[in-house]
Amino acid sequence: MRVEVLLPQWGMGMSEGTVSCWLKKVGERVVEDEPLADVEAEKVEETVESPATGVLTEILVAEGETAEVRAVIAVIETD
Repeated sequence: MRVEVLLPQWGMGMSEGTVSCWLKKVGERVVEDEPLADVEAEKVEETVESPATGVLTEILVAEGETAEVRAVIAVIETD
């Protein structure tokens, strides 16, 4: 099953975030709640965690790119 990884909203005024570093690569297995990426938003860095256990099949927002809150930034295929 395809599970979308969304950019969360960490603060009331947050509207977007910039991916500073992907901690996993496409093709790697991930576990639910495992850190996937570091995102800079409003001068703080937060970590996006995996919403499911499976394989990271797509990264849609590259390092250095900015996405809006609730945008799909990656895709995980579950078992």
